[in-house]
Amino acid sequence: MAEMPPQPWPTGEAERLEPLVRRVLAPNPSPFTYTGTQSFIIGMRAGCAVIDPGPDLAGHVDALLAAIGPAPVLAILCTHTHRDHSPAARPLAEATGAPIVGCAPLTFDAAGPRADEGFDLDYAADRVLADGEAMQGPGWTLRALATPGHVSNHLCFALEETGALFTGDHVMGWSTSVVVPPDGDMGDYMRSLELLQGREDRIYYPAHGPAVDRPRRLVRGMIGHRKQRENQIMRLLGGAPASPEELVPQMYKGLDPRLTKAAALSVSAHLIDLERRGMVARSEGLWNRN
Repeated sequence: MAEMPPQPWPTGEAERLEPLVRRVLAPNPSPFTYTGTQSFIIGMRAGCAVIDPGPDLAGHVDALLAAIGPAPVLAILCTHTHRDHSPAARPLAEATGAPIVGCAPLTFDAAGPRADEGFDLDYAADRVLADGEAMQGPGWTLRALATPGHVSNHLCFALEETGALFTGDHVMGWSTSVVVPPDGDMGDYMRSLELLQGREDRIYYPAHGPAVDRPRRLVRGMIGHRKQRENQIMRLLGGAPASPEELVPQMYKGLDPRLTKAAALSVSAHLIDLERRGMVARSEGLWNRN
């Protein structure tokens, strides 16, 4: 995990990253969002799209509208429905008349395990993009790439004209993604990383943190990091059965206390994946190595 860069951060400013791409940073920094959510404006005056409009904060929506100016907004695309990514889609759609396009909404079983605290439960899409479907505008094409794992409805968007990939929370340059069961799935996450590893994208623009200009190298390192965590869990369980909470202090040295719960959930995701593969088993809240 990278250290926070020194302030001031360019919150609310439209930064041009390349001819078809501008970025506007939302004022929602945290241990989970780094300096805040980065919303991206794709296209020029003839027609644009917004990727990950971010949290429903009036100042951020106003900054997006100012950056868009008179250009027609053809689509508001969401990579997934965490509260720091999709809620601003609604006021932005009301202001511009643009459709909300992209990931599917999620439903949660009220009788089962809950993981909806961080989700935008009011999200509704005018058009859900399936894997491989595209949204087009003047001079740009955004193609959806299904990348479940961080959450089940996660999409990345490939800007075909430039080789850029908007990776949402699936791949970030400053930290690994948190995978929270039951909606987050470590097996899916690893398969989605392997999918990206096989692509030839030029650059990644994540929703948090700096752009990634050597994407395949980063993804290779992320896959290796997760495999190291697996090996660490298996080694620790070789000594004695343990709960995820008991494993965290042994696995994450010097962890920010605010991230302890998230780390335990990520360990749980690894354990569930290992259980499916027949490598561990659980009994009365403790996990054992098979």
